Amino acid sequence: MTEEQFLVPQDTYLKAGIHIGTKFKTRYMEQFIYKTRADGLSVLNLQKIDERIRIMANFLSLYRPEDIVVISRRENGWKAVKLFNKVTGIRVFAGRYPPGIMTNPQLEEYTEAKVIVVTDAWPDRNAIDDALKIGIPVIALCDTNNTANNLDLVVPCNNKGKKSLGLLFYILAREYLTKRGLLEPGKELPVTMDQFMEE
Repeated sequence: MTEEQFLVPQDTYLKAGIHIGTKFKTRYMEQFIYKTRADGLSVLNLQKIDERIRIMANFLSLYRPEDIVVISRRENGWKAVKLFNKVTGIRVFAGRYPPGIMTNPQLEEYTEAKVIVVTDAWPDRNAIDDALKIGIPVIALCDTNNTANNLDLVVPCNNKGKKSLGLLFYILAREYLTKRGLLEPGKELPVTMDQFMEE
């Protein structure tokens, strides 16, 4: 794959550390690992990351913003998902996901969704449980230490770093809006990549 075929320049991916995994790897995630560094950290395959972000964007573009919910229990994802919400109109939960809000119409904050995206399958497992109960697809950002139980689409990436999550949600916002016809192809978002990534 040549550099031009990536969603962002390869260098941008590398600077954000989107490919840096953990020292622990699950059997499922091995297929996405390019190599293990001398310090024991696994390195994810950039082409596979890029490929899966594309698949996620294509799939999500089939849904209206109000039918998608993005969940991030992990604090490093809060800024990125809130900005993602501002740019795309897609609903987000930054912080604790209140269990049952997609399954119990009696709850005040009850919400309906047709697909969810979680930034980490382990801390966001309550949302995944709800999605399973109502039978909607689950897309999860997975690091090398994640398992793929009950997930419909795994997007391999460093799901713990602020810059990595910022970059991913920036790309996703741009691709989603472009595919929905709300952003001209090749145009940039009204917010910068750095705004998604800054500390």
